[in-house]
Amino acid sequence: MTSKILRAAALPLAVAGVCWVSGGRFRSMHTEDAIYPSAGLTARKSLSDYGPGLRGTPGDTDVYIFQGETTGAVLLILGGTHPNEPAGFITAALLVENTRAARGKVVVIPQANHSGFTHNDPFEGNPQRFSISTLEGERWFRYGSRLTNPVHQWPDSALYVNPSGQKLAGAEARNLNRSYPGRRKGGGLTERVAQAVMELIRVEAVDMAVDLHEAAPEYPVVNAIVFHQKSAELAAMTLMALELADLTFRLEESPPNLRGLSHREWGDHAGVFAFLFETANVSHGRLKGRPSAALITEGQDPNYVKAARIGRLFVDFDEEGIPLRQRVSRHVAALRALLDSWKELYPEKPLDVHGWPDAAAIASTGVGPFLHPPK
Repeated sequence: MTSKILRAAALPLAVAGVCWVSGGRFRSMHTEDAIYPSAGLTARKSLSDYGPGLRGTPGDTDVYIFQGETTGAVLLILGGTHPNEPAGFITAALLVENTRAARGKVVVIPQANHSGFTHNDPFEGNPQRFSISTLEGERWFRYGSRLTNPVHQWPDSALYVNPSGQKLAGAEARNLNRSYPGRRKGGGLTERVAQAVMELIRVEAVDMAVDLHEAAPEYPVVNAIVFHQKSAELAAMTLMALELADLTFRLEESPPNLRGLSHREWGDHAGVFAFLFETANVSHGRLKGRPSAALITEGQDPNYVKAARIGRLFVDFDEEGIPLRQRVSRHVAALRALLDSWKELYPEKPLDVHGWPDAAAIASTGVGPFLHPPK
């Protein structure tokens, strides 16, 4: 009798144990990633300061402002529009921890879709976190989803008509980069985030805005600078500067019939010089093997080596892979080239930024040496 009772009790205890462990992991996705701003920080705001409807919601997120001693041009940098594209978020966090502005202003939003960092894409088997080794310990960061958490915006309709009138699949209502210029009233959480970003651009008098992304190596628009037509000359000069540094990029003009994207709507509605930078991320691709934290940081996958050999990719790929340090390095190099090109074209409106790590040093030594150690 005793053994029967023990066996009967074992199953619910085992189920409770599994629920406890999985529940803890689920809750851990709501633990904020630590970012340690540099001494050059002049103001730390929230996105809800520009879109009050976000206050107290999972869409609210930190905004870091670095104001120089004299006025000049204003640069906005977004990371984390798609939280499963970690090079954009890590680059933005790296800049927050190192930026000093001498003239002009830099505004950085590391986690633009804050809600997207609180969950994983279903059925993908992705890790919840990955780590970067600093000089004094490991820093852990969440690996989120391309879309806003459905717990925060539900349900998805069968068809989504975005604020610019384009018809998309229903789940795209939770894609921040399909939701511009947003809606102040009547829209979902994602559209309210987009509207707050637009308001930030207006209030902070932004001149240039860059959205940092990643794409699969088999995707045509990869290792690319996507630009609004207003930004064509600035984009071309940036490309030339990168090519002189032996960095290969593609130039892609924003399609006027593809609506809701940052590089299109920022330029159309706010009149800024709008860009989107793409790096090549294996963990984001459909040809990858088993997902893992190492795949995110090291970027090595034999499937992609085979795909490169038969000409199925739009980037070079070998056994060395495309590690996170290389992807972040490309973003930093492109941003620096953009600033240098701005100085040549618009010397009357200066933007002098210091403290950014050298892109080549990031590529060779990694991101960790340029991040603050964990506190």
